[in-house]
Order: sequence, then structure tokens, then C-alpha cells
Amino acid sequence: MTTAPTAGRKLSFEATLENWAEGMDYCAVPVPAEITQALGTTGPVLVMARVNDSEPFQVSLFPVGGGQHYIRIKATVRQETGTRTGDLVRVRFTVLDRAAVVVPDDLMDALRAEGVVEAFQALPPGRRNFLIRKIDEAARAETRSKRIQDGVAAAHERREKLGDGPAR
Repeated sequence: MTTAPTAGRKLSFEATLENWAEGMDYCAVPVPAEITQALGTTGPVLVMARVNDSEPFQVSLFPVGGGQHYIRIKATVRQETGTRTGDLVRVRFTVLDRAAVVVPDDLMDALRAEGVVEAFQALPPGRRNFLIRKIDEAARAETRSKRIQDGVAAAHERREKLGDGPAR
């Protein structure tokens, strides 16, 4: 399976919320094999998801090998829905177009100030979207600022790798 999932496709399933990392507040839900098969890929899939009646949130279905995906459920979503490890949850999601992810204004401003907008856009879509999602998920201004700087640093590294030399 190597085809790109169709953007806009809507799927849903029910599964049990699992503690993904012992001793950490990191929970995830296994994606049923028939959903992975319907997506047509064993790679990461960017989606807009809802758990039970939560507000929509952007996340990636992440591959764990053997053709299986999991979807991480953040603590804020679990609090909003009153769910805990071991609860059966209903997950609904829409596949997003990885190329259509919007760069936040504050990140774009920082990239422009450093002259690395094109280098950021040249990052592989998965890496670029991961950086944007981490920025969007930051709860504190200090964390957001640090993650913006991580995005700028990634753009600088990409620019150097592409042979354009150091950005000024």
C-alpha cells in the first residue's frame, strides 16, 4: 500500500483508549486494520479528528509497523470528553491534504525575518506539517515561541542542505 489517501475522505471507528507510554500521560487509540486498508497507505496520515463529541483537532495517524496505525489523543481532548484509559471512544476523522496546511502568521513572520520562507516550504510535507502542528498545540506562549524557533532552525538546515548556503 503506497497510494496517497484521498483528501476529504471521512472515516470513523470505535476503539479503546490505551496508555501508550508507561508512566506518561500519552494515550492513543489503535486504528482498525480495515481503516488503514481503506486509506491505502501504511505511512502517516494527516487528519482533522473528533473523539466522541470533542471539538475537531488536527493530528496524524501514525504508523507502528505491520500495517497498523494509532491516533494520539491529547490530554485536553480527554478532559473535554471526560474519557480515560480503557474507555471505548468513537473516532471520526477527515483526511487532510498535506500540501494545504496553513503556516501560522507568527511562524511566517519569523521565517520572513530570517529569509528562509522558501527553505521551510521545501521541507518534506510530513516534517513541515509536524512542526506546524507542534506550534499549534503549544499551550504556553514560551513553548510556542521555542517551537517557532525550532521551525526556523529546520528551515535554515534545509537551506544549507539544498546548497543555498547559510541564510542571513
